[in-house]
Amino acid sequence: MAAVHDDHAHGHGHEHEHHGPPSGIMRWLTTTNHKDIGTMYLWFSFAMFLSGGVMALTIRAELFQPGLQLVAPEFFNQLTTMHGLVMVFGAIMPAFVGFANWQIPMMIGAPDMAFARMNNWSFWLLPPAAMLLMASFFVPGGAGAGGWTFYPPLSVQMGMGMDMMIFAVHILGASSIMGSINIITTILNMRAPGMSLMKMPMFVWTWLITAYLLVLVMPVLAGTVTMLLTDRHFGTNFFNAAGGGDPIMFQHVFWFFGHPEVYIMILPAFGIISEILPTFSRKPLFGYSSMVYATASIAILSCTVWAHHMFTVGMPVTAQLFFMYATMLIAVPTGVKIFNWTATMWQGSMTFETPMLFAIGFLFLFTIGGFSGVVCAVVPVDIQVQETYYVIAHFHYVLVSGALFALFAGAYYWLPKWTGHMYDESLGKWHFWMSMVFFNVTFFVQHFLGLAGMPRRVPDYALQFADFNMISSIGAFGFGFSQLIFLAVVLKCIRGGKKAEARVWEGGTSLEWTLPSPAPYHTWETPPVIK
Repeated sequence: MAAVHDDHAHGHGHEHEHHGPPSGIMRWLTTTNHKDIGTMYLWFSFAMFLSGGVMALTIRAELFQPGLQLVAPEFFNQLTTMHGLVMVFGAIMPAFVGFANWQIPMMIGAPDMAFARMNNWSFWLLPPAAMLLMASFFVPGGAGAGGWTFYPPLSVQMGMGMDMMIFAVHILGASSIMGSINIITTILNMRAPGMSLMKMPMFVWTWLITAYLLVLVMPVLAGTVTMLLTDRHFGTNFFNAAGGGDPIMFQHVFWFFGHPEVYIMILPAFGIISEILPTFSRKPLFGYSSMVYATASIAILSCTVWAHHMFTVGMPVTAQLFFMYATMLIAVPTGVKIFNWTATMWQGSMTFETPMLFAIGFLFLFTIGGFSGVVCAVVPVDIQVQETYYVIAHFHYVLVSGALFALFAGAYYWLPKWTGHMYDESLGKWHFWMSMVFFNVTFFVQHFLGLAGMPRRVPDYALQFADFNMISSIGAFGFGFSQLIFLAVVLKCIRGGKKAEARVWEGGTSLEWTLPSPAPYHTWETPPVIK
């Protein structure tokens, strides 16, 4: 995809109007620039990632040996609940929105996002929501035993920490919906002349579909937690069995949001991987249009499989069969993607810089997560492994080696474009190999724990689970400390380093590689023409 553009496109013209950003704190509070907002999203998500990681390490430290060592069981329950909420709503989702803010306008030749002020607002809703979430630790009856899914009856009975959690989820949801509307409008209305939908980079496609999913399911979550709130304070009985309500209905409504949510966290990852593999294989993406259709099919099917999280609630066999087959059907478009990525690398002249390593690591481990997902889709098997560590192993293979590894890959891939400096390649490789090894040490053994029957969300366990838990905890600390290498790489890269070219990677073909590095504050004031 070639682009023709003049000097003014980079924002070198009109310098008397907006030479650059204002300086100081007001730049960040009032900015409407998509690059600034993307940067804030990325730093916010990394801070939340570290705090969610500290919670995870506290959990693993408690589980290092059988018996109660470090924390009270109630606090342990709070940690498991908050770890899930912080990682999903605070780390993974905002990180992908940060990538969308930075990259989508640059990749489609747009000067900025469609609704620049709403963009600022959708970011600044996040810090207060995060503070509300974290503050629920410090009030009586914190956001305890409900898990990140806050199932009734526990969530109906708990103290005020639960109300703070509900309010935080509302604010986070509002932020997501505004961000999604912004992304959809930008992609549909602000593409450069000549860029048809089927010429868009794959990352832009995956985000377009993800944004539609968010607009579809976020209001469902909002309605669910509002019903929970009225059950708690206004005498309704939607989910309160004591008053004739139905706790199982909560699970249905929650997972109607929760399952598409899983794909909201993985589809943008697919997009990032689909940018990186062709670049380092020096070949175009194999089967571009089938990738687009596969992404759309995954999104549509994801709305039909929610009750596979509920095989043990006593639903009729017909329903179990429907959700089992629908879940297995999702494996088909996902398999198409895995095949296309492999075919993209086939006979390419591949090089293995850090982004490529993370992308290939993603491919291997995400596939393992997919296989264990198909295992969980089989009803008789799932009834055995439901609520055990097998499920924890499965979704961490999808969300850590899937979403998180893709985020790392994307960060290394675009850092030189963002900062204007090359990152430290050897440190990046250390980060990759340590993450790869320790991730598997942490989570692979959890499959065996789950198959042996160890329930999740327990602070203490029987002696027969001791060895694997010890291995898992050692791996978790290794994995946690490996992430500090990433922080070091990013800070070092911002401070300086080898000057980055405009086309950082010789295989990169999308529009952002025609801009200078670092990308100027204002880009594409004159839109590029796509030939």
